[in-house]
Amino acid sequence: MKITITRPDDWHLHLRDDDAMAAVVAHSAERFARAIVMPNLKPPVTTTEMAIAYRQRILSSLPADTRFEPLMTLYMTDLLDSEEIISAKQSGIVKGVKLYPAGATTNSDAGVTDIQKLYPVLETMQRETLPLLIHAEVTDSDVDVFDRERVFIDRHLVALSRSFPELPMVFEHVTTKEAVDFVRESQGRTAATITVQHLMYNRNAMLAGAIRPHFFCLPILKRNSHQQALIEAATSGDPRFFLGTDSAPHPQHTKECASGCAGCYTADSAIELYAEIFEQAGSLDKLEGFSSFFGADFYGLPRNKSSITLEKQPWVVPQSYPFGKDQVIPLAAGKQLQWRLVD
Repeated sequence: MKITITRPDDWHLHLRDDDAMAAVVAHSAERFARAIVMPNLKPPVTTTEMAIAYRQRILSSLPADTRFEPLMTLYMTDLLDSEEIISAKQSGIVKGVKLYPAGATTNSDAGVTDIQKLYPVLETMQRETLPLLIHAEVTDSDVDVFDRERVFIDRHLVALSRSFPELPMVFEHVTTKEAVDFVRESQGRTAATITVQHLMYNRNAMLAGAIRPHFFCLPILKRNSHQQALIEAATSGDPRFFLGTDSAPHPQHTKECASGCAGCYTADSAIELYAEIFEQAGSLDKLEGFSSFFGADFYGLPRNKSSITLEKQPWVVPQSYPFGKDQVIPLAAGKQLQWRLVD
């Protein structure tokens, strides 16, 4: 059995930089035509000039004759101003601005401390139709880690949606039923990305019986009921939900330690894993819209002209891949998958 779909795009991807980036970028380029590249490097990508330079480094790291278009983003800090937003929009290569609450995830120390102080910048983004990409978690120490997404919705997203109804917003890597409901009920231009790991697993997979550090990501895996809400949203054909892997490679030793990094590496088998999830849900016919159409439509970009073919052909995901001077362990390491990319 084979299926052929329009070549998909990844609307949320971490590529890192330098040797680490060169080790993983081919996995994404094999499967996706384009990707929204996250800006949380060290130092973060805070200006259009830095985004242009980072884009060139990505292109220079691609294997010869590889067609892959990195779509760049800026990292929102308390110092971001409207002039930079206008420059980003005019560049043609910056497709969004990423809001990280300070301390929310990997390399987010320079993130936003007070969203309301950036309302003038958001007004400019709304006027320029430059999307706001949101890591929607509060970071207060008194808020349970499993509740941080829900609390962010109540504290910030409702107000943002009302204040900027024409601002395109992407609720990145949604993990809860409350997030799905917020997107569906929003009157604004709001969409959401959904990852492989949040569709495949719930928190039992990470914590029951043993701690599995390669399943640890932020936002963290939630209850089974939230997992089921995400599966239903992803496979529903609703164009407000589309593919974003949030593939985030880390060296093995930084995951398997006393204070492990958050992030799952899925770029090596992402579209195959999504196909498996959609088939199990009886919705394989909805995969193309979720992976190839809805994100492009939201960002106002043309749908891809090329295609990929997946075949029902079992294969085993490698236990690891080279990653700079170290190695990275993929989410599905050692797992037998039923779908394989063949073209």
